[in-house]
Amino acid sequence: EVQLVESGGGLVQAGGSLRLSCAASGFTFDDYAIGWFRQAPGKEREGVSCINGKDGSTYYSDSVKGRFTISSDNAKNTVYLQMNSLKPEDTAVYYCAADPGTYYSGSYYLHYGMEYWGKGTLVTVSS
Repeated sequence: EVQLVESGGGLVQAGGSLRLSCAASGFTFDDYAIGWFRQAPGKEREGVSCINGKDGSTYYSDSVKGRFTISSDNAKNTVYLQMNSLKPEDTAVYYCAADPGTYYSGSYYLHYGMEYWGKGTLVTVSS
């Protein structure tokens, strides 16, 4: 059974940093694409970043490019999202997601979503 558990959310001031973690189980990283998505109150879900488990390639949405970094530790079955220079508009529930296979582009995954989802962790950025 695929399980994804996010942690690391919290309250931070604008300009600060947070690192989210996604502990995964039930699958092999090499065979999956893993991503981070977010949903702010009253807004649609937005794809933030994803990583291809097979070749390690990464993709970012324009809204976070240059500020967020996705990485994975395959030995620990954990994916991280390092978030720097946070802005109030980054406030949202952040979800980790995973999709079997690594065939599609990063933009595809961020647009259409993935098959398996965690329950999310709340990030609040104060101004």
